[in-house]
Amino acid sequence: MKKLIAVLPALLLAAVVGAAVPMPLDPIKVAPHIYQLEFENERVRVIKQTIRNGETQPLHAHPDRLLVYLQTCAWIEDDGHGGERMQQFAYGAVAWAEAETHGGNTANVVQECKILEIEIL
Repeated sequence: MKKLIAVLPALLLAAVVGAAVPMPLDPIKVAPHIYQLEFENERVRVIKQTIRNGETQPLHAHPDRLLVYLQTCAWIEDDGHGGERMQQFAYGAVAWAEAETHGGNTANVVQECKILEIEIL
């Protein structure tokens, strides 16, 4: 019983701190000019993303998702080693993306890019 009483304040503090941490940032709420809800039910959510050159996305989070490119897309991104690399996807290409939280980078796209994101809930 003494151990429980000794640990109880730490557990209460952890519960309060845990409750204060915000849920992942919903891209539709933080960037409605980039993300539009197309469909949603209890299993999936479908979002259309439009990436425009020069736009900076705010911090946001995604669950695991399937990406379907609605047009040919190409952009330049940081390669993580101080250089740059070209990313490109053909119209209709499909790719898997792991859950992530990101934002703050300015898009450097060759042309406007539209992607359908199918989030697994």
